[in-house]
Amino acid sequence: MAPKLVLFDLDGTLIDSESGIFASLGHAFAQVGVALPPHEVLRTWIGPPFYQTFPSVLGDDSELIETAIAHYRDHYVATGWAQHTVYRGIAELIEALVADDRKLAVVTTKVEVQARKIVASLPFGSAFANVYAASANTQHSAKAEMIAQALADFGMPPTHAVMVGDRHFDIEGARSNGVRAFGVTWGFGSAEELRVAGADASAHSPSELAPLLGIEAAVEA
Repeated sequence: MAPKLVLFDLDGTLIDSESGIFASLGHAFAQVGVALPPHEVLRTWIGPPFYQTFPSVLGDDSELIETAIAHYRDHYVATGWAQHTVYRGIAELIEALVADDRKLAVVTTKVEVQARKIVASLPFGSAFANVYAASANTQHSAKAEMIAQALADFGMPPTHAVMVGDRHFDIEGARSNGVRAFGVTWGFGSAEELRVAGADASAHSPSELAPLLGIEAAVEA
């Protein structure tokens, strides 16, 4: 059954935000005098909250972690948020879903004010009925809770919804709500990560994702 409600992750699913995030991370770590981890480590930081990832480098110094996150946010708000590109084929996919009268929303661990600003800036941003994101002061931003809220807001049973994302957090959050989960491999996770998390299927391009969502319109590969 084609889902009536499609929930999309943001970073690594709709947009490639690596350059802006990495630039802001570089600024933050320079400000606290700590060497930035290698590129392959930083890629794993895109998705989960920094309160979960920063301690792996900064230890359990809560004040240092808060300071680094504040520097990151200052830089990201100023310039980093705009340093992203839309993945090829995504705009066409969103257009096709809208034409098929699907309900769309974004579910992301980004801070809400940043997430809404980014979504509003996208050429297809108006297609999303809502953006579910983390509050500025929370140290936790569980995808499961956001997905549950989306289901409640749209009055949609889990069987009529699907979550699309590139990391295991997206898949696990969907599974905990009884929602189907489709992984995408063009982002920051791997096909193996998505499989282990329990993805119902994975797509390597938006054109492969389209039929999983019940869309027959041509989507650029």
